[in-house]
Amino acid sequence: MEVGNITTVTFVLLGLSNNPQIQALLFVLFLGIYLLTILGNLAMLLVTRADSHLHTPMYFFLSHLSFLDAFYSSIIVPKLLENLLSKWKTVSSVECFTQISLVIFSGATETCLLSVMAYDRFQAVCHPLLYVVAMNKKLCTGLVVASWAIGVGTSLVNSILLAQQHFCGPNLVRSFACELPPVLLLTCSDPYVIVASNLTTMAVLGLGTFVLLLGSYTRIIMTALGINSATGRRKIFSTCSSHLLVITNFYGSGVIRYMTPASGSALEQVLSMQYSVVTPLLNPLIYSLKNQEVKTALRRVLARKLRLTL
Repeated sequence: MEVGNITTVTFVLLGLSNNPQIQALLFVLFLGIYLLTILGNLAMLLVTRADSHLHTPMYFFLSHLSFLDAFYSSIIVPKLLENLLSKWKTVSSVECFTQISLVIFSGATETCLLSVMAYDRFQAVCHPLLYVVAMNKKLCTGLVVASWAIGVGTSLVNSILLAQQHFCGPNLVRSFACELPPVLLLTCSDPYVIVASNLTTMAVLGLGTFVLLLGSYTRIIMTALGINSATGRRKIFSTCSSHLLVITNFYGSGVIRYMTPASGSALEQVLSMQYSVVTPLLNPLIYSLKNQEVKTALRRVLARKLRLTL
C-alpha cells in the first residue's frame, strides 16, 4: 500500500479573520465558550454519576454523550485559540490528520449515541411495562460499546484512505480547523475512493441512523397522541423534546456539511462551528434547563456538597 506525502506536508489554517482586533475578540469569545462547554458537560457527568435517582439507562447514555461533547470540543477549540494568537497559523500534517481522525471518530460516535438514546425513549414510552427488562444493564453497555467501536472503525477507515493522498501545495485550508472536506480540496491525487468512503459513511451512519430516529419518534408521537391524559402527553413531550433539540442541532449542520461538496465558503465554516463548537455547549444546557429530573438532582448534589463543607 502506497502512502502519500503526509510526513512532509505543512498546512496553513486560514481561520476566521486576519484582523488582529477581531482575532482578539474571537479569542475571548471562544475561550468563554470552551470553558462553559467543559464546565457544563463535566457538571452533567458529575450529576448523573453522583445522584442515584439518575442511575437509569437514559442518564447512562447522557453521561457518555456529555463526555464525548467535552472531548469533541477539546479537539477543535484549543487549536483554534492557539491560531487566533499566532501570526503563523501552520499545522503539521500529522497534527492535521490526527485532528481529522478524531473529528470523524467523535461525529460517528455521537451519531450512534443519539440513535441509542432515541431507542431508549422509544422503549420507555411505547413499552413502559417491559422497559426495565428490555433496557437492562448488559444491553445498555453493549450499545455504548458498539457506538464507540463504530466511531473508531469509521475513523480508521477514512484516516487510512486519507493517508494515501498526495498534496502538492499551496496547502491553504479554508477553515478554522482541519476537517476532511476542506483538506480534500487540496489533494492533487484522485480522491475518488475517499470521497466514496465519506459519502458511504454519511449514508450509512447519517441517513441510516436518521431513519432509526425518525421511526422511534414517529412511534413515540403516535403513542403520546393516543394517551387520554393531557398530563401524560405533556410529560412525554417534555422528556423527548430535549433529545429532539439536540438531534436537530447536530444533524442539521453535520450531515449537510459532509454530504455537500466542499467549496471553502463562509457558510461551511458556520456549519462546522455549529456542530463542533456550539452544539457541545448547548447540549448540557438543553438537557438541564428542559429536564426537571436533572435540575432536581443538581440541587440535591449541591446541597449534599454544601452540608459536607459546613
